[in-house]
Amino acid sequence: MKPKKIVLTGGPSTGKTTVIEQIKAMGFSCLHEISRDVTLEARNEGISQLFLTQPLLFSDRLLAGRIEQFKTAEGIEREQVFLDRGIPDIVAYLQGTDIAYGENYTKACTDNCYDVVFIFPPWKEIHANDNERYEDFDEAKRIHQLLDKTYKKFGYTPLIVPQGTVLERTNFILKSLNIS
Repeated sequence: MKPKKIVLTGGPSTGKTTVIEQIKAMGFSCLHEISRDVTLEARNEGISQLFLTQPLLFSDRLLAGRIEQFKTAEGIEREQVFLDRGIPDIVAYLQGTDIAYGENYTKACTDNCYDVVFIFPPWKEIHANDNERYEDFDEAKRIHQLLDKTYKKFGYTPLIVPQGTVLERTNFILKSLNIS
């Protein structure tokens, strides 16, 4: 039996990674966000911001990694696996640019379907920038809209994670999934 694949998505600095770390600490199977890995790998190659300078190359690498992550999730022998972002996130981010992308992106979204999607809305009080997160809060709001629209385009109904403490947000997700 394949596990239920649950995506936690949202714009930058919305608290999703903190919540997924809490879920992981509770003993659930979780797969981390790989875009930072792609960014750091590019930095080691001498490219400081791959998404800004070569967005399609960044997205190609991210797509390959997320497809591999999806396959990994299918092989986990647990009832559910939580993923920090999904394949449609890549399409959403590309739609926020003027860059044309191949059919392989939409095909990857339709060929690799998740069971449940939770979306974390923008939250100004916790928004912060760092070396890999360059988006300001207005950009974070725009990305949120793109993510919501893109997931809906691929047939998902994202569940909105309300603001609250990490534990409150985690409990909301687990209760929504009928996990005690």
